[in-house]
Amino acid sequence: MSKETLPGIKQFDLSGKAAIITGGSKGLGLAMAAGLASAGANVMLVNRNAEEGAQAAKELSAAYKTKILSFSADITQADQTEAMAQAAMDAFGQIDILINSAGINIRGPIDEVTPEDFNKVIAVNVNGTWLCCRAVTPYMKKNGSGRIINLASTLGLVGLANRTPYTASKGAVVQMTRGLALELAPFNIMVNAICPGPFLTEMNVPIAGTEEAKNFIVGATALGRWGELREIQGAAIFLASDAASYMVGSMLTVDGGWTAK
Repeated sequence: MSKETLPGIKQFDLSGKAAIITGGSKGLGLAMAAGLASAGANVMLVNRNAEEGAQAAKELSAAYKTKILSFSADITQADQTEAMAQAAMDAFGQIDILINSAGINIRGPIDEVTPEDFNKVIAVNVNGTWLCCRAVTPYMKKNGSGRIINLASTLGLVGLANRTPYTASKGAVVQMTRGLALELAPFNIMVNAICPGPFLTEMNVPIAGTEEAKNFIVGATALGRWGELREIQGAAIFLASDAASYMVGSMLTVDGGWTAK
């Protein structure tokens, strides 16, 4: 057996890597931050609520031996995403991984959702993701490598009624990921996306007990349940690691079989 085919026992080791995770103080973002820290990465949590971010960083620091920091920023503002990237460079000396997990959802029929609602969702989910990618790209290019992981959604791949702002935004993230993946692959920067299905995050708590959730969301999965936050961690570690070195522009679904139907 050649060396090239021997098992890569350290493929998922992120020791010495530096990661930025937006929306990192709660929900899927915090779960992925814990996952990367467990694999050895240093992590900077980015969020708008400074107090919430500091508390999350404190808790992660107590649980793992890596360096965990918090940075407060509004990702819809270019100057603040640039400051975010500079702060990570100042703290870690490099940026190896970016996970764009910050996002919002405003539900409702199209004739009840306001243009302001629609624009707000696009500003965070699309513009914010793009600005964060833009902010870290020069540093990753200079370093000669990087991993960018966008949080799209199964609702970027399939439709659901009363979700036009969210589905439009996540469809845009899917295509942004593909376009940027082709642009940055020559620089050894791998851009991929995770498409989560129904996880019981703070965003989904308001609909958890509804007939819609029972029939069209949780009930539509093959497993018949909400995803647990820990179940997003493996996908994040994989895409951030050397194990995903041939993954370019992929949409990795973690949805309990929802889109398999």
